Amino acid sequence: MKADSRPPRCQVIGVLDDGAASLSPKALSALRQADVVIGAARTLALFAPEISPEATQHDLTRALSQVPAWVRDAQAQGLRCVVLATGDPLCHGIAGFLAARLCFDALEIVPNLSTLQIACARVGLVWQDMGITSVHAADAGEWTPGADARHGLYALAQALRRHDRIAVLTSPDNTPDRIARLILAEGQADDWRMAVAERLCRSDERIQADLSISAAAALSFADPNVVLLWRTRARPAEVLLGLPDSHFEQRQPDKGLITKREVRAVSLARLQLRADSVVWDIGAGSGAVGLEAARLCPRGHVYAIEKNAADAAIAGRNARAMGVSHYTLVHGRAPEGLDAWADPDAVFVGGSGGELPELIRLALQRLRPGGWLVMNFVTLENLSAALEALKAHGAVWDVTQLQAARSSPILHMHRMAAENPVWIVCAQAGQQAGQGQQPQHAQKEPA
Repeated sequence: MKADSRPPRCQVIGVLDDGAASLSPKALSALRQADVVIGAARTLALFAPEISPEATQHDLTRALSQVPAWVRDAQAQGLRCVVLATGDPLCHGIAGFLAARLCFDALEIVPNLSTLQIACARVGLVWQDMGITSVHAADAGEWTPGADARHGLYALAQALRRHDRIAVLTSPDNTPDRIARLILAEGQADDWRMAVAERLCRSDERIQADLSISAAAALSFADPNVVLLWRTRARPAEVLLGLPDSHFEQRQPDKGLITKREVRAVSLARLQLRADSVVWDIGAGSGAVGLEAARLCPRGHVYAIEKNAADAAIAGRNARAMGVSHYTLVHGRAPEGLDAWADPDAVFVGGSGGELPELIRLALQRLRPGGWLVMNFVTLENLSAALEALKAHGAVWDVTQLQAARSSPILHMHRMAAENPVWIVCAQAGQQAGQGQQPQHAQKEPA
């Protein structure tokens, strides 16, 4: 151990592919004096002339989880440790990973230019308002519309809805052509252009500055690379809540498999949604409740299931028409398949398919703390069955009866035409009472 009792700080140094030329004199000196050097195999090979022959080298390729232990071990022995990271280590880089697992005081961050910054400079694209995302994740294959957050391209699919300019850190698996095919699959090919910066700062650097999405989907690109995307067609303004029933395709000629706007608005309010809520829509029908929930939860996800094949197809078309990508639709009979879904913050039941008691049990069991179960009923029998099930499971619940009337023309005047009454049943698991809105029946009488 060295005389200084305090372990030397591990230096996390940002590097570029022009090697030593990318480093400041201070960073280059730290690398040359390091006793332990950690980096990807490609980076270690690039900087081999600057690494001491006596230094221990660790290849972090497919061994990221071991890096904190390597750093701790080096510091415990009083050794000078350097971690080499591409570009800015704090921009989707290893520095954030290490800081979360080591005391931040154990690290000294030496940033470099981000490859995204360099790519924007090459193309001449302003980047202060860009959304930045990384698809440097495990290979999950090609993008399939409706995939959830377990897919490595999920974050990018959501970024396409929220940003007009996007910078993407790619990987050998999630390549620019795969990204282009994602955009094609989401029906947005005409909305975007792409630039690909290949092998930045190398002698064989190449910039493809203005590609159509269709063209990029059929090309191959040299690795490593980064992708820039910019929107060429303005995003339409979106109504978040209260869309008219006519906005949604419904079964013809017998319209009606849709939660009407007035009931939909109250039901969505009682679901107590947040921007990142995970929502289940059971008995989706035309998809209206789940799709409006998706608009209200841009950082969340909606899982929907519908047993009728024709209605499931309609809900799918409504999802595509609304441009919702954080929405998984399943044609099936609940509760089959729900075990594959993420635990929900909110559950809406619009149709039960005869499995109401089991659905209530499952929803109360799977809801996250403070989550709400909201159910709509138009028959006394289903209302009674729901209340019996809620009581049997010790849930805290309340019921609202809602009946709306809409104006309707009659000759040269208008009259009010009544809609069918609907019971809105809202419940939480018993141990969660008081964490959300207090159900009416549980309120105490005034003293």
